[in-house]
Amino acid sequence: MDVLKVAVIGTGMISDFHLQAYKQNNRVKLYGVYDLSGGRAAEKAARYGVGKVYRSVDEVFADPEVDAVSICTWNHTHAELGVKALENGKHVLMEKPLAMTYPDALRIREAAKEPAIVFQVGFVRRFAAGTRVLKTFIDDGLLGEIYYAKGTHLRRVGNPGGWFADRSRSGGGPLIDLGVHLLDVCWYLMGKPEVARIKGVTFTELGNRGNVEALSFYKAADYSADRNDVEDLAAAMITFKNGATLMLDVSFSLHAKKDETGIRLYGKKGGAELEPELVLMTEQNHTILNIHPQIDHLTIDFDEAFGAEIDHFVACCLDGKKSEAPLEDGLEVMKMLDGVYESSKTGREVVYDQAE
Repeated sequence: MDVLKVAVIGTGMISDFHLQAYKQNNRVKLYGVYDLSGGRAAEKAARYGVGKVYRSVDEVFADPEVDAVSICTWNHTHAELGVKALENGKHVLMEKPLAMTYPDALRIREAAKEPAIVFQVGFVRRFAAGTRVLKTFIDDGLLGEIYYAKGTHLRRVGNPGGWFADRSRSGGGPLIDLGVHLLDVCWYLMGKPEVARIKGVTFTELGNRGNVEALSFYKAADYSADRNDVEDLAAAMITFKNGATLMLDVSFSLHAKKDETGIRLYGKKGGAELEPELVLMTEQNHTILNIHPQIDHLTIDFDEAFGAEIDHFVACCLDGKKSEAPLEDGLEVMKMLDGVYESSKTGREVVYDQAE
């Protein structure tokens, strides 16, 4: 197979990153698109030069010409579509999160019986230039053993509404939408340790905050200020079996001075900040050094990161390369997301079997 024929399922905002990246890869043929809104699918097909607009998702999976699919749909459809894609022998790039819940994610693993079929989870921050550079320093031992990390993504007024604010379709609010990225990239750079304990809390104090004027924010296509049953804020402490700890806090709505994104890791020999921009800290000759790498993108550039993610997926499908964001990693991240929500619901720490 010299060219990968790809269909994109779901043509909302996130699909533009996929479609543009596929279009720029000369080993890909953008073969088809599907969306519940036929008009939106046709518009995206015309914009990106896609040859076919499917009438149903089953038509996509039944088409023998389709080698791979990007699934860019609402979260509650991920497990079902992932299973169907695998059952029909399609390579899969699944937008995060893998599913709505860990048990749903396990259904995908049960369907993943053919080792030659690639299943990659859309952990796009793993593929950002800063992450790739930082990982080389971590692998070379500059930070030493990483024992503490912190991920923060706080929006003052940033509830997108629509399906993002509808738990039945999204599975939750900022934790499953924003926190999944921070949790994953921290865990990935920490060496993917096994989770031992999770203490989490969520708050639903402020709601949509659609009353706020003169401050713009992204709104889903089906935005409504009256519809919201997801958390405003989530915070968690995740302790791993090697003793390392990850702190996480994410919000859609919060009485904060400004929006904030921070990703920080601390090791026995040095530390690093990935956001708001890449910098490394270490000691040499009894002196603390802040090291500022000279790279094009010191903070995440989503066009660049999605391009790298898609290029990697294509290489995995065509060349047999091992995925940097495999299904099993998606399962572990889903387990942690479930653990935060469960801890918040019960008010108790979630403890995982130490013998696992």
